[in-house]
Amino acid sequence: MAAVSAATALVATLGACLTQEDELRVDLVATAPTSTVLGDQDASQTALALSASLFAAADGAVIATEDTVDGLAPVAADAGLPLLLGTDRAVADELGRLGTSTVVTAEGTDVSPLGEDLTVMKIDPDAEDSADELPEITADEHVPAITLFVDPAQEGPAQTIARAEIGAAGGTVVEVPGGDPGLSSASVEATRTAAGDDPSTGVLALGDTFGAAEDWASSLQRTVTVPELPGGGQTLFPGRRMIAAYGSPGIPSLGILGEQDLEDSITRAQGLADEYAGLTEEPVVPAFEIITTIASSEPGSDGDYSTERDPEMLREWVDAAGEAGVYVVLDLQPGTTDFLTQAKLYEDLLKEPHVGLALDAEWRLKPGQKHLAQIGSVTAAEVNETAQWLADLTADNDLPPKVLILHQFSLSMITDRQDLDTSHPELAITVHADGHGTPEDKLGTWNALQRGLPEGVFMAWKNFYDEDTPTFDPEQTYEVEPRPWFVSYQ
Repeated sequence: MAAVSAATALVATLGACLTQEDELRVDLVATAPTSTVLGDQDASQTALALSASLFAAADGAVIATEDTVDGLAPVAADAGLPLLLGTDRAVADELGRLGTSTVVTAEGTDVSPLGEDLTVMKIDPDAEDSADELPEITADEHVPAITLFVDPAQEGPAQTIARAEIGAAGGTVVEVPGGDPGLSSASVEATRTAAGDDPSTGVLALGDTFGAAEDWASSLQRTVTVPELPGGGQTLFPGRRMIAAYGSPGIPSLGILGEQDLEDSITRAQGLADEYAGLTEEPVVPAFEIITTIASSEPGSDGDYSTERDPEMLREWVDAAGEAGVYVVLDLQPGTTDFLTQAKLYEDLLKEPHVGLALDAEWRLKPGQKHLAQIGSVTAAEVNETAQWLADLTADNDLPPKVLILHQFSLSMITDRQDLDTSHPELAITVHADGHGTPEDKLGTWNALQRGLPEGVFMAWKNFYDEDTPTFDPEQTYEVEPRPWFVSYQ
């Protein structure tokens, strides 16, 4: 048997001989596989699953071990051959399904358990020209559209194999940090490109960061159809951070949002966000937090000690904010009524993709109470009821996740807080620490509110221009641990 190169040894069983003049044929599957999430804990199983999904037949295949897979993966990808790991019965069965007669492996690898009738070509995968010494590969001209999503933080043998097999099949590999297709504009665009008109086929993902296999098709469908948020992407947190101007239009005494007209308020919010833009990796989005129902010293015609602002008046602010890339949070101070009753008054505004909700328990009164005579409070059960309604509204209208802010500066403001339901994927539940005063006072409140905080809750911070001594600058604000996802200015 003639040597192909100093770096390449040919070993043939039953007297068979393979040279560069020989030809190996590879046929891909006729149609793209069903979209699914593949496991990455067992690299051999990953290789088998991808081979079965991508290749209908292959005269040749590459056989690797855990020690040689890094070197052989680019060989398989460049040659267009299936890549399998190990020599157990499952690998032998897959070679039988493919009709494989020739295997390529690294020098020193024993592939005899795979059968005596195989022609074996042994190469040095570290040699620069090892792939050039392979026989000519004749590939099927039909290449189904296949995309593989990988989380770059989940490197390992399974991902190495998956990248190689997708490359061998002429597919595309897309890196999706955190396994979240909706994380950014780039990931959303990549998902929409890969999914085309039918997300149910041709889009594979690797690893459990992408969720359960049975949920993958619906996750893709949502990414394709749901509108993006200000700042890009569809994941509220951790997809972005927000800097908000707080107050109520036309009422300067309630906060900075009421100190100027709509156009100037947009400019002011954008300016605040710009001050933070270079301090974090995530996009920083400007926001309005609009006091939508205002705590009142008088009971009013409905007797609830809360003045509800006209949704039609707020519509102008919501629409202009959306056009300018400004997120909007509607803040409720309900008095003696409940949060859900008031939230439903603004249902049409909350159907907008860039509008979230804030519940300000300081102004939630029990019957017979009046504002400022005590600190208000709300039960976890009432918060959960409102959260369920908002989550259902979001899901039913194909909207991106919404922020649900819970204002708090005392643990007594939300009773049974440990019972908060944080399981809604449609909501980013966020505790907003409203403490003011000295840095020591504010940080004391901040730390106290995090003790016993249910899992999955984000944290928000408020800077007061008048009540804080001094007001934190952006650098100081983002030095707070953990770094707040939402910062408002009052």
